Amino acid sequence: MGQTVVEKIAERHMTEGPEGRPVRAGDFVTVRPRHVMTHDNTAAVMKKFAAIGAPRVRDPRQPVFALDHDIQNRSSTNLAKYRDIEAFARQHGIDFHPAGTGIGHQVMCERLYAVPEALVVASDSHSNMYGAMGALGTPVVRTDAAAIWATGTFWWQVPPTVQVVLVGSLPGGTTGKDVIVTLCGRYGNGEVLNAAVEFAGPGVSTLSMDQRMTIANMSTEWGALVGWFPIDAVTLGYVESRRAVLGEEGSARVSDAEVERWRRGPLSPDPDASYAARIRLDLSTVSPHVSGPDSVQVMGALADLEARRIPIQKAYLVSCVNSRVEDLAAAARAIAGRRVAEGVELYVSAASAEVQREAERLGHWGTLLEAGASPLPPGCGPCIGLGAGLLEPGEVGISATNRNFKGRMGSRDARCYLASPEVVAASAAAGRIAGPGETARRDLDTTWEPLQAVEGPDEATRILPGFPETIAGRVLFVPQDNLNTDGIYGKDYTYREDMTPEAMAAVVMQNYDPQFAGIVKSGDILVGARNFGTGSSREQAATALHAAGVRLIVAASFSQTFLRNAFNNGFPCIECPALVTRLREAFRKSLEAGTKTIVAGDVLDVDFARGSARFRESSFRFAPLGSVPQKLVVAGGVESLVRAQM
Repeated sequence: MGQTVVEKIAERHMTEGPEGRPVRAGDFVTVRPRHVMTHDNTAAVMKKFAAIGAPRVRDPRQPVFALDHDIQNRSSTNLAKYRDIEAFARQHGIDFHPAGTGIGHQVMCERLYAVPEALVVASDSHSNMYGAMGALGTPVVRTDAAAIWATGTFWWQVPPTVQVVLVGSLPGGTTGKDVIVTLCGRYGNGEVLNAAVEFAGPGVSTLSMDQRMTIANMSTEWGALVGWFPIDAVTLGYVESRRAVLGEEGSARVSDAEVERWRRGPLSPDPDASYAARIRLDLSTVSPHVSGPDSVQVMGALADLEARRIPIQKAYLVSCVNSRVEDLAAAARAIAGRRVAEGVELYVSAASAEVQREAERLGHWGTLLEAGASPLPPGCGPCIGLGAGLLEPGEVGISATNRNFKGRMGSRDARCYLASPEVVAASAAAGRIAGPGETARRDLDTTWEPLQAVEGPDEATRILPGFPETIAGRVLFVPQDNLNTDGIYGKDYTYREDMTPEAMAAVVMQNYDPQFAGIVKSGDILVGARNFGTGSSREQAATALHAAGVRLIVAASFSQTFLRNAFNNGFPCIECPALVTRLREAFRKSLEAGTKTIVAGDVLDVDFARGSARFRESSFRFAPLGSVPQKLVVAGGVESLVRAQM
C-alpha cells in the first residue's frame, strides 16, 4: 500500500512512531516541525513554557513570533504584553516580527518559513494555508507550542486524506474564494472533517499562488486539518521570487540545493495511495458565490443574492485569506471610478506591510482609498472582532474574511456574509450585495466518491510499562453528533479559577444532559458519536470528564482540538466508528425517545495490544495506540512527559 503526501511528510519529520512499516493514517507519531509560529497568544505559550520548567528553547531557529491579532489595541496592558514577547524573543534568539509586519500566516509564507515538503505548524487554526506552498501546514494548541519550544517535537495523529481533483480553469469573474466557498457549501456535511485535503489534477496548474493560499487557508472552515497543493512551476516560481526579494535572508532560509531537489523530483503521492474519498471539481463550472449569513456551510449563488437586493452597512477587505496583492487589485478594479455608497463603511487592511507597499506602488491602494475605504494596519483586527469597524446590532456586513460566525465580527445581533474581494468592493459601492458586473450562472460539475481506505495489517502493539493492556467498563452512550465543548463544560465555569476536580465533575455535561453527573460512575467508558468535542479549545471539556471518573472515551471521530487536549492531560481516547454504529442499532428505541445519555448495562472490553474492542459478542477494530500516546497517558500528560524528557 502506497502513501499519500501527508503520510510521507509526516514520516520524513518523525522522531518516534511505527517501526518496520510506512506511516499511514491513524498512526500516532512524534514529529519535529521545521517551524512553529505563535502570534499574540505567544504570551500564553510563554506561561506554559515556564510551567514546564525548561531552562531554554531547544532550537531558537524553530519558533517564529508574529504579532497580528490585537495590534490596534494601544492599552498599556497590551503594549506591555507585546514588550514581554519581544524581550523573550531577544533573550532566546527567536525571530520576532512586531505589530504592523503582517498577519502571521502571510509572514510565514512570504518570508519562506513555510516551504515545500516541510512540516510547519502554528498555534492558530489557519495554519492550513502553508499547504499552498507544498508544505504540510496544520494547527497545534498552545501546550503543543510550549512543548515544541522545550523539546523541538510534538505528537500528532496522521489524518486520513481526501483527494480533490481539479480540472478545467476558472472563468473570468470567478476566484479562488469562489472555489473554496463552493466546496464548503456543496460538501458541508463532514465529508472532509478532520481529514487532510490533497488537491490534484490538471486544474491545479491554472491557479495562482494567491488563489492557492486562499483555498488552502479556508480549507480550515471546510473542516480539514491540512490543505495541500502539489509542488509545481507556480510553487517554485513563488519561492524563487521570494528568495530574490529577501536576499541573504531568503538564501539562508532556503538553499540552492533544496530548490534544485524540488525542481528535479517534487514529493508526490504514490499511485496506490489510500484515500478516504475523492472529489472531482470542474473549475470552469464554478460561478461567484456568497456564504451566509452567519455560516460558511450556507452558500448561495451571487446571482440569487443580487436579486434579493440585500442592503449592507459594512464591508471588509481584511484577513489572512483575501488581502494579498491580487485581492486588492481585484477589489480596486471593481470600485474604480466609484464611491463607497452613503451609509456604508468599507475597511481595508493588507495581509502584510510588504503587500501594502506593493499595492501602493501599483496604485490599487490609492484607488480603494479614493473610493472612500478606511485603511487599517496590516493585521487581523475586525476579522476576529478586535479594533475599529465592528458590526453593530442590526447591521449587515459582507467580508472577504474566512469566518462569519454569529458575533465573531461584532454584535451577535448583526449578520455577516463572505465573498470574494471584488464582490465585497462592488457591494460597498452599490450599498447592497452585488457583483462588479453581470453575474454568470453556471451548472456546477462536481462529484463525490467515498472510497474504502485500505486497512493496515492486524498487528500487535507493544504495551509500555504503566499503560494498561486492557480496560473494561460500563458503557455510557452519548449519541449526539457534534457534541460541542460548551455542552460538555459550560462557559459559566471555563474562566473560574476556583473549580476543583470535584466541582468540575459536578457540572460536567450540564449543558447537554443535566442528569449526566448523577449517572456517571468511576470506571465508566464514555462512547460518543461523530466529531465529539467540537467547538472551543477549552481543555476543561476533557479534564472534567476525567475528573468525573470516565476512564476512556471512544467516539466515531473526535474534534482534533479535543483529542489533543485529552492526550495532553493523559486521558486516553480511541476512534471506533463501527462500535458507534452498533450502539445506534442496539439502542434505537432509546434514540427515538430522545434519551441524552444511554446506560448500556453492558461492559465494553478494550484490548489495546490488539487494537480491538468487544461489545455483546461483537469485536471492533481501532487504530492501535502506539508508544507516543501511551507515553502521554503513563506520564499523566504532555507537561510531565516533557519534564521527564528534559
